[in-house]
Amino acid sequence: MIENKKILILGMARSGVSVAKLLAEYNNNILITDMKEQESTVLKELHNLNIEVVIKENQEELLDESYDLVVKNPAIRKDNLAVLKAKSLNIPIINEVEVAYKFLPSDVTIIGITGSNGKTTTTTITYELLKTTGRNVFLGGNIGIPLSSIVKEIKSGDLLVLEISDHQLCDMYDFKTNISAITNLSEVHLDFHGSYEEYKRMKKRIFNHHALHDIAILNKENVDVLKLTQDISSKKIYFSIKEKTDVYLDHNRIFYFGEEILNIEDIKIKGNHNYENIMVAITIAKQYGVTNEKIKEFLSEFNGVEHRIEFVRTVRNRKFYNDSKATNNESTIIALDSFKEKTILIMGGLDRNIPFDSIASHLQNVSGIMAYGETKEKIKDFAIQNHIPIIITDTLEEATLMAYQQSEEGDVILLSPACASWDQFESFEVRGNTFKKIVNHLE
Repeated sequence: MIENKKILILGMARSGVSVAKLLAEYNNNILITDMKEQESTVLKELHNLNIEVVIKENQEELLDESYDLVVKNPAIRKDNLAVLKAKSLNIPIINEVEVAYKFLPSDVTIIGITGSNGKTTTTTITYELLKTTGRNVFLGGNIGIPLSSIVKEIKSGDLLVLEISDHQLCDMYDFKTNISAITNLSEVHLDFHGSYEEYKRMKKRIFNHHALHDIAILNKENVDVLKLTQDISSKKIYFSIKEKTDVYLDHNRIFYFGEEILNIEDIKIKGNHNYENIMVAITIAKQYGVTNEKIKEFLSEFNGVEHRIEFVRTVRNRKFYNDSKATNNESTIIALDSFKEKTILIMGGLDRNIPFDSIASHLQNVSGIMAYGETKEKIKDFAIQNHIPIIITDTLEEATLMAYQQSEEGDVILLSPACASWDQFESFEVRGNTFKKIVNHLE
C-alpha cells in the first residue's frame, strides 16, 4: 500500500488517471501531468479529488527532491528528461501496475501473459475459460483495463489474468505472478528499448521472484524464449505446434500431457499462431480444472479479438479485415500468412525507424499496397523494391477507399499497418474503429 506520499504521475492516459484516483484515496499528495490538453470531465473529476493537474511540455521542471515517487506511463521512454531528473534525484520510478499490485490481497492468484505477439488473444481466451470454473476472475493490464481501476474489487482467493507488455515490465520490481507465459519473442519495439537484448531482458521480468512452485509456460519453437528462460526457477511447461512435448499439436489435435483436448476443426479461429495462443490458454485452464467440454464449447464459438485479424464485413464479394493491432512487422507477417486469397494490404502510421524488409518474403498473395501516414514514403520504397504496386495517400480513409477501388471480386482488403498509430490516432483501437466505420459506410 502507498499512502502519505508526494507523487508525480507522468502521463494522463487511461492508466495515469486510474492510478491517480486510486492513490488519492490514501492521503497522497498527487500532481499529474501531460503534454496534451485533456477532456474537461476528466479534469473536473481529478480536481474534485484534490489532484493537481499541470499540462506542459517541460515536465522535468515540476520535479524536485520533495517527491517520494514518480509513476510513469509505460509509453514514456527512459531518456525522457523528467525520468532522467527523477533518477538524478534518486526518486523511485514505477508504473501503474506496480502501484496497483501493492494494493492486492496477498493470496490472489496472478496469471501474467506476455510475448511479442498473441498476448491479447491468449489473455482473452484464458480469462473466458477460467470464468467457467465459477470462481471470481478478473481481467486487466495492457489489454485496456488498468489494474488500478479494478484492484479494490479483487478479494482474497480471486484469480487475476493480466496482459503485460514489455513497456510495463520496464518499471516493475516487486510485482510477481503465480503463472507466467511467453507466447513468443521477436525483434519489436527496438526503437523504445535500444536493442533486442534489452527488450528480451525486460520480457524476462515476467518471471521475477518465481520459485519452483510457480509455473512458466514457454514456446518450445522459439529459440529466443528457450535461451532467455534457461536459468529461471519456475516449473516449466512447454508447448509446440511441431513436436511432441508437454502441450502439442499432432494430426490436427491438441494434446495436454498426452490427453487429447480437442480437434482444431472444432476451433473457430484458424492459423498456427492461434493454435499456439490456445495451447497457452488450455495449459493455464487445466491448472484450475476447466473441462475439455468447456474448452471445446468456448473455442467453437470464439470469433477472435477486436482489431486482431478481425473480420469486418463483405462488400461486393470483397472481404475486409481489421488488424489495427499489428503495430510491428511480425504481427503483419502473421496476418498475411493467414490468407490464401489475393490481398490488398493497407500499411502506415508512426515512423519508428524500423525497416520493413522482414515482410518481403510473405507478400506472395499481395497484389497491391496502400500506404498512408508518416511512413508512406518508406513503404513506397519497400513496395517498389519488391515489385508490388503501391499507391500513396495521406489518410487511412483515403487508403481504404483506394483499396476498394483497386480491388476485384474475391479479394481480401487487409488493414495491417506494421506501424504504431500515434501519427494520426490516439491508439490502435481508435485506428481500428475508424477503419471499421469507413468500411461500414461503403456502398
